[in-house]
Amino acid sequence: MNGNMAEFTARGMDDMLDNAEYIKIFVGLLAIINPLGVIPLFISMTADQNGRQRRQTTDRVALGVTIILLVTLFFGELLLRFFGITIASFRVGGGILILLMAISMLHAKISHIKQTDAEADESIDKESVAIVPLAMPLLAGPGAISTVILAANKSGGIAHYAIIALGILLLSLLVWGVLRLSPWIADRISATGINIFTRIMGLVLAAIAVEFIANGIQGLFPALA
Repeated sequence: MNGNMAEFTARGMDDMLDNAEYIKIFVGLLAIINPLGVIPLFISMTADQNGRQRRQTTDRVALGVTIILLVTLFFGELLLRFFGITIASFRVGGGILILLMAISMLHAKISHIKQTDAEADESIDKESVAIVPLAMPLLAGPGAISTVILAANKSGGIAHYAIIALGILLLSLLVWGVLRLSPWIADRISATGINIFTRIMGLVLAAIAVEFIANGIQGLFPALA
């Protein structure tokens, strides 16, 4: 039995990507989620809340992001299979989606893929904004969900999934910390500073999106590889 366990563990370790790939996955998710970029919206949407209510909203946002992305990690590919969508075509579609988001970020704007103007106006009237629209779609939106599914598909080992899950937990903790400190950050970093960071993340995201599209096209048309 010990021998079987050792073989299972070794097989899981063999399926792992190299460290650079995991760092790229983490940076890509960080660029898409962009917790600094959501600070102005968070402050605006929680303006009528006291300190305790704002802390509760922050806790719910971080928990919502964690649950959404972890469910996507473990069940996203099953959903693609259910609808008969190949991972190659999803790479192309997801890459285009992320590229559109990156272009909006380069203009320091919230992409309409994340939230339309009508949805933004509607969210102001909602009693609780923690899950919708803050956790989803502003943070864990279509771009983040696509990235997690594509990252999970890169390998099948248990260690691979565990590392991505750990990265998601770390990102959620980062979101929690940034939102808890949002008044302090907003007082010390101007809107220009936040926009500069957003544009840098947009540039990184554009490069990742192009890679997704290129890999997807190669999968759809192997002769191009």
